[in-house]
Amino acid sequence: MHAFPPLHDRVLVRRIDAEEKTAGGIIIPDTAKEKPQEGEIVAAGPGGRNEQGQLIPIDVKPGDRVLFGKWSGTEVKIDGQDYLIMKESDLLGVIDKTGSVKKAA
Repeated sequence: MHAFPPLHDRVLVRRIDAEEKTAGGIIIPDTAKEKPQEGEIVAAGPGGRNEQGQLIPIDVKPGDRVLFGKWSGTEVKIDGQDYLIMKESDLLGVIDKTGSVKKAA
C-alpha cells in the first residue's frame, strides 16, 4: 500500500505523460495537451457506503490505467511527486492492456 491511503471512495492517481503511453494507447492531439487525462491508480480507498451503511468496494486497483476529466481531482504533492486525488465517480474508464477503454461500472 502507498504511504498515503485515500479515504472512502477516493483514489490517488499519478498522471501519465504522453511519452509514457503505449503505441496502442489513446492519442491526445497537440492542441489539447494542456494536461494529460490518463493516469495510473497508485492507491485506492476501501469504497463508499450506501444508505444502509454497507461498504461498496471500489472497482479500480493500484496499477490500473484510467481516464479522467480534464479538471478532475485535487492536485497534491507527496514525497516530491505530483498526484491527483479524486472520487472514483470522476473516473471515465479503465484502459485495458490492449489500449482500449473499458466502461466504468
